[in-house]
This record gives sequence, C-alpha cells and structure tokens, in this order.
Amino acid sequence: MRGLKGKTAIVTGGASGIGAAIVRRLEAEGTRAVVFDLKSAHPVDITKYEAVKKAVDEAGPVDIVVNNAGWDLFRPFLKTDPEFWQKIISLNLVGAMNVLHCALPGMVERGRGKVVNIASDAGRVGSSGEAPYSACKGGIIALTKTLARELASKNIQLNVVCPGLTETGMLEEFMQGAGNPEKLREAYRRAIPMGRLGQPEDIPGAVLFFASDDADFITGQVLSVSGGLTMHG
Repeated sequence: MRGLKGKTAIVTGGASGIGAAIVRRLEAEGTRAVVFDLKSAHPVDITKYEAVKKAVDEAGPVDIVVNNAGWDLFRPFLKTDPEFWQKIISLNLVGAMNVLHCALPGMVERGRGKVVNIASDAGRVGSSGEAPYSACKGGIIALTKTLARELASKNIQLNVVCPGLTETGMLEEFMQGAGNPEKLREAYRRAIPMGRLGQPEDIPGAVLFFASDDADFITGQVLSVSGGLTMHG
C-alpha cells in the first residue's frame, strides 16, 4: 500500500495476537513498528500516563498510531464489580486515550498523521457477557469520530477497525470464563456467515489500508472485519 515505507508506527498490544499480526504486516511494508506492550522487550504500561509519555518521546517522530491493546473476561454485568470495571476501562479506553494524548501533539506539529483504533463489534452492536468491554469499545468509536472532526484540518485521519470473533488468546480466555468453550466456539462458528472464526491475519489488511496514503481522504469511519457476523451500518 502507498506511503507506508520508511514510516514509524506505534502499535499497542503488539506482542501477540492481532497486534503481532499488524506488526508483521507493517514491517513487511517497510514501516518501523514500535511495540507498546507489557510483554515486549521494552515493556510499556499504557494505563500509566507518564510511562506512555516517556515511551512516545523515545519512539521519535511517529507517523502512525495503532491502538490495539485490550482485555476482557466473560462476566454478566450483574456479576461484575467496580474493581473489574476499572480494570476493563483502564486497559481498553484510558490506555488508548493516554497514547493519543501523548502522540497526537507531534502529529499536529508535523502536519500529518494516521490513527487506527481497534475497537470491536461488541462496541457497535453489543455482546452478552461483555458490558464493560462493549462500553469501552463504543467509547473508542465515539472518541475516534470526535478526534477525527477536531483534527481533520490538521491533516490527521483517525479511523476504526472492529474485529469480530477472532481466534486469539484473549478470546480463548474469554470462552474459558464462559464455560463449555467448545460448545461456544461451535455456536460462534455457526453464527458467522463465512463459516469460521477470524484469524489474527484477517485484520491487518484493513488496518494498513487506513494507515496508508490510499486512505488520505477517509476519516471518522468504522470498518467491521467479522466474516459477515454483523452487517449493521
């Protein structure tokens, strides 16, 4: 895709799953990928503002931000508590806000930048057993649209990719928490028109499109990558 070679990208949650697949594709296109992840060689806790600020400064001029980090467990809302909410919110919403608040000023100063926020179809249409997570991912969508409006005149484009059910460690942990994971996996598979769960490698194409020069006139948009599970506009 055009305009990715020689760029620098921050990818949160880039040590495994979807994030690692995004890093591999960026590097294949000649983009320098800087991973913000507690499991990376140089750990970054995105829930800590000062740690994020330091890491952004050390990354140098950043052209692309991919907010991918996230975490969830299956729990009906009435069986959750405020401590659980705060953990979900810190990882899935506040972390992304920390990264954006630290990285966007440099983009504004340089007069260009691309942000791709990874939300979820849970944030578009809801998902049973994921109330706090769905709220956060809905918040990511609204945050992206708001910042897209605020920063359009600065030549910064922000868009959202919403993965559907994707085979990652987080999904496996989620299904184990729900009980009877194989039965749940089969129910999910039957619900997806394309007949399979997503793989991490299904997601980077949409992310790199939004990060590329081919998407220079696209901002504030939401793209679902779900095998047809959700077709809501």
